[in-house]
Amino acid sequence: MSPPTFTTTLIPPPGKSTPLNLPIFTTTTPTPSSSGSPLTDALTIRSLVFVTEQNCTPEGEIDNDDVRSWQWVIYHEPQPSTTPTETKTPVAVIRLVPPPHEPHEVLTHPESAGSLPKWDTDHEPYVKLTRVAVLKEWRGYGLGRKLVEEALEWARGNGGEIERACAEVVGEEREKKAWKGLVLVHAQTQVERMYVRMGFETDEGLGRWDEEGIEHVGMWRRVQLS
Repeated sequence: MSPPTFTTTLIPPPGKSTPLNLPIFTTTTPTPSSSGSPLTDALTIRSLVFVTEQNCTPEGEIDNDDVRSWQWVIYHEPQPSTTPTETKTPVAVIRLVPPPHEPHEVLTHPESAGSLPKWDTDHEPYVKLTRVAVLKEWRGYGLGRKLVEEALEWARGNGGEIERACAEVVGEEREKKAWKGLVLVHAQTQVERMYVRMGFETDEGLGRWDEEGIEHVGMWRRVQLS
């Protein structure tokens, strides 16, 4: 049997005018084929992994960052010998959120959120990799690593896009801080080792915090810009 064939699709930020509707599934739902919309496919994978499998709340899955973030979806392509009507299947997703980000203390000390600024603009700008999800039946093919590498390779060559996305939020009139390749992941502790193997270092100063009942750590890496 031939090894599976995978392709990757980049989804640009959808913007505020695009409705974002999270599909809801049950544990017996078969893996859906592509909807024809990469954005819907991305949300489908996120729903299946985070809501159905990990029991996160549907209300928390789509957030304010989705409208301004890039996403990548990996598809499994059908073999040439399969039926002509068989379509590709979305199997993995990652999201890259440009700066700025809310202060980290919102996560570690949510009771103080009301006294904190909306955005952290005091520190060096960074991009954040989030919503990394691979469907259970497609784990073991290195798709998580492939997604991270794909997103970082894009970021290396698109610093201008990242800085423009930041300026749209904080305003052109504020003093600009260039993005210098700094990357953060909020990693579930169960996959911390995977990120270590990809060059990320855990920042113990960020502490450990709970998101949807799952313990997370902050991990940094700096990429060389093109």
